[in-house]
Amino acid sequence: MYKTVLFDLDGTLLNTIDDLADSANRVCAAHGWPQHTAAQYCYFVGNGIPKLVERFSPADCRSPAQLAATLAEFDAVYGAHMHDKTAPYPGMPAMLARLKAAGVQMAVFSNKADEFARAVVARYFDADLFTVVRGALPDVPTKPAPEGTRALMARLGVGPDGSVLYVGDSNVDVETAHNAGLPCCGVLWGFRTREELQTAGAEYLAADTAALEKIVLG
Repeated sequence: MYKTVLFDLDGTLLNTIDDLADSANRVCAAHGWPQHTAAQYCYFVGNGIPKLVERFSPADCRSPAQLAATLAEFDAVYGAHMHDKTAPYPGMPAMLARLKAAGVQMAVFSNKADEFARAVVARYFDADLFTVVRGALPDVPTKPAPEGTRALMARLGVGPDGSVLYVGDSNVDVETAHNAGLPCCGVLWGFRTREELQTAGAEYLAADTAALEKIVLG
């Protein structure tokens, strides 16, 4: 049994891709830039919102000043539309409640901007499920750099002693786990593929929430 579980957010707990894609495409449309499909945005996301903005911006619109302005635009649009289509993955709230009842300590660690991460978690999940909800902070390197994961583990009072599991949907999450000395469970309902998770070296794969629950509780 894993006593502590750190969850990625987008593509793991919540299906946010349509709101992210629609918001980004609204910004693109306002500038007359090419728009992109939700499938493309599955690969644009994962490394934080500034990197998402860089990826959807045309190559000749990526000066530091332009990217900063576009980031501000995206933040405003997404802030207004981040609850339009977003929803928990099937079975997720009930599974989290069962893990909580079984004594598992849980936290959320996302590359999503901290204010947005806190807002969507508060909207879709019970307030007492997670000990900590943490998104990207200006002074902390984004995942997969280990600093944020280590700081979160220190806050939770845990270490890489075999009792902590990281759960996510991309190679970024597997690298995040391994950089902090943790095993990773890759979820197959998220934004990336089984092959990506296997290649990255995920110790476990979960096809649905029932499989994830079994991995956590043993």
